[in-house]
Amino acid sequence: MFESKNPQRTPISELGEFGLIDQLTKNTKINNANTALGIGDDAALVDQGTHYTAISTDLLVEGVHFDLSYVPLKHLGYKSVMVNLSDIYAMNGTAEHITVGIAVSNRFPVEALEEIYEGIHLACERYGVDLIGGDTTASKSGLLISITAVGRVEKDAAARRSGAQDNDLVVVSGDIGGAYMGLQILEREKQVYLENPEMQPELNGHEYILERQLKPEARKDIVELLKGLEVRPTSMIDISDGLSSEVLHLAKSSNMQFNIYENKIPIDPSIYSLCEEFNLNTTTVALSGGEDYELMFTIPISEHDKIKGNPNLTIIGYVKEGSGANLITRDEKVIELKAQGFKHHE
Repeated sequence: MFESKNPQRTPISELGEFGLIDQLTKNTKINNANTALGIGDDAALVDQGTHYTAISTDLLVEGVHFDLSYVPLKHLGYKSVMVNLSDIYAMNGTAEHITVGIAVSNRFPVEALEEIYEGIHLACERYGVDLIGGDTTASKSGLLISITAVGRVEKDAAARRSGAQDNDLVVVSGDIGGAYMGLQILEREKQVYLENPEMQPELNGHEYILERQLKPEARKDIVELLKGLEVRPTSMIDISDGLSSEVLHLAKSSNMQFNIYENKIPIDPSIYSLCEEFNLNTTTVALSGGEDYELMFTIPISEHDKIKGNPNLTIIGYVKEGSGANLITRDEKVIELKAQGFKHHE
């Protein structure tokens, strides 16, 4: 008998991104006593005695995470830093250092790389972060940027995904859904350009949501704000994969049930008319859109008065004992949240 040359092959799509991570890391062993938190949060934590060092890494791939037909290279450099700093802030920490790895094909001149680094340097300057190393190599398929961010988290302030408690309030910073709608505008104008290169893109009036997509800002200010208010989040995550995915991450890690009010989700007024134009549901955009890089966190209900009325923060729900997550609709129906959109209870 011949041995099979084709053993069982599982398509990655069958597992999805988070299932794949679980599958690849299930046999990971911790060998060092100072590894305080490994895989499964926004950043890893290494115990330095007096504090934790937080470490996070992200890979951005051309054609998957960005489209150079409408993403300026300087913006790309800036955004690639923000994506990583956001993970450090989601641990309630301070970002301090980054390393940058770039793989680039021969269609990019030196000047193009200089533009990317212009954005990287600007991000470092604005956020008080040092670029301390990295690697540059050749690519046969396009541009890849991998950034590792390193930060500091005080031990008594560290906010993991797993700390939410019964009766905690769920809070988000800023507003949700803008980055996704910015992407819709850019994709629409790209199609118009491909069909008629003489046409000028219609981007006027959409500056806010385009900036949310092309040049997001990590919420360092929220970490500083919470510290000033003497509020310590019980759990925290950044909203990069859509609100529903992130709510489910917190629910699963904390082993609690999260309940989100549809009418409390902060959405910029400009998004309502755009959703109508694109025939999209506003709530679905907020739940599944992603790339907002806002922070979502839980706080004890006793801290309510400290954040009440703060223009940077919105209470969107509450935590209770149980599992999973629900959306409480405007007409008070309870809908089970799923990672991509939501499903009605039978």
